[in-house]
Amino acid sequence: MSRTEQEQANLDLVLGMFEHVLNPMDSGAVDRFVSPDYIQHSQLAPPGRDALKAFLDMIKAETPEAVHDVKRAFVDGDHVTVHYHVRRHEGDLGWAVIDIFRVQDGLIAEHWDVMQDVVEGGPNPNSVF
Repeated sequence: MSRTEQEQANLDLVLGMFEHVLNPMDSGAVDRFVSPDYIQHSQLAPPGRDALKAFLDMIKAETPEAVHDVKRAFVDGDHVTVHYHVRRHEGDLGWAVIDIFRVQDGLIAEHWDVMQDVVEGGPNPNSVF
């Protein structure tokens, strides 16, 4: 797979945000990765970078054991897509999540997400991951 230098930088930025912001739920590290003009499309979080910080603080307080286990990530130009497994606590089946980020000027400028519950059983024997 061939990536441009810029695509690799965009992928590294987003994966770094998972490592330093989402997994530790560290709102203090947000400014290193997210643009001041951040556009939020998720229906779970209010818009804006400061609102993202408050949202992360709330999630950390409610579910301090949560993990974001990245399964795969793709980059195409200024867009990075990450497929991952969120588990809120021990024994939680969690959610399968796909995030799409748009990177501009070396920072995450925009975000969309889709989520589904991970369930046991069902008609399809294939994992969501």
